[in-house]
Amino acid sequence: MNFYLPTRLFTGRGVVAAQAERLAALGKRCLIVTSGTAARRCGALDDVTGALESRGVAWRVFDGVRPNPTAASCLEGGRLAREFEAEFIVGIGGGSPLDAAKAVAVSAANPELDEKGLLALGWPCEPLPIVLVGTTAGTGSEVTPISVLTDEGGRKRSLSGEKLYATLALGDPRYTESMPLSVTASTGVDALAHCLESYFNRTATDVSRAFALQGVATLLPPLRTVADGKLPSAEEREALYRGSVLGGMAISIAGTVLPHNMGYYLTENHGVPHGFACAAFLPALLRHAVRVAPDYAAELEKRTGADMAALNALLENLVPDPGVRLTAEEIDALLPRWDNVAQVQRTVGGVELEEIRQILTENFGG
Repeated sequence: MNFYLPTRLFTGRGVVAAQAERLAALGKRCLIVTSGTAARRCGALDDVTGALESRGVAWRVFDGVRPNPTAASCLEGGRLAREFEAEFIVGIGGGSPLDAAKAVAVSAANPELDEKGLLALGWPCEPLPIVLVGTTAGTGSEVTPISVLTDEGGRKRSLSGEKLYATLALGDPRYTESMPLSVTASTGVDALAHCLESYFNRTATDVSRAFALQGVATLLPPLRTVADGKLPSAEEREALYRGSVLGGMAISIAGTVLPHNMGYYLTENHGVPHGFACAAFLPALLRHAVRVAPDYAAELEKRTGADMAALNALLENLVPDPGVRLTAEEIDALLPRWDNVAQVQRTVGGVELEEIRQILTENFGG
């Protein structure tokens, strides 16, 4: 076993106010990193600022984070944090603001970094302490040491390192209740992808597979409700959030595999939302796993009560057709993108380029 998770996690309704003292213990000034109006609409921003003010902590908001956050925007956030003399960073939101908050914490502590330096590991100074408040049930970024940013060329880049773990993570499922059905579906299948990808993974451990199996079992009932076109109940929202955190714990150990890496292409080049982009390749992962790792596939079915046919049917109902069509020549031109990529090769049994060609042809050929 090899397990390390230094983030202190608290979940439940009213959790931000209940943990105000832990926020105040991190310093007297903080920068809040978020995006647009979502954090305000769900009530999370008011809860955080209220908790900070109740303990005499000064705060400032940086709301310049957009979906698929850029390294450049995180450098700007770091500059604002230094100007404000922030002692810690609070990220509020889904995956994009939480990933950005980690990078802002790095930039704030390392003023000499440019984009290239930010995207490289081995920063001279440790990031400022990070607090993450999740408002979606999908990314699990609250408990991972991973920050996915977009570079100046439009490509997604994944930063990973122990210094990117949050000091404190707070999850109130109430914040997810403002999400519309489409966002609930996209974030929910992202969480499912984390569980399945960490499970069918060469670097998985007994611990990560335990988290993944429990995550799948927890996510499936509320995702069936979403697949039927219904908004989840409050109890189902809590289950989605719990499953998301379990998926985050699983990938913090094993990481993601083929669907996430291939999904980046759909997001970067066709604007497909991250969760749907990754989930588009989950059926291919399941077929691959049945062929190369039948014992693991059987254990998944036994422990979650869902066979592969049921999982594929659920995904078909949840994931819209991205509307992407590729010619054989376009597919051939894309293949080098996945040649000998570590994230793809972590997939249990490994994946050859010919199999990737087949996946692209079956999904998008024509």
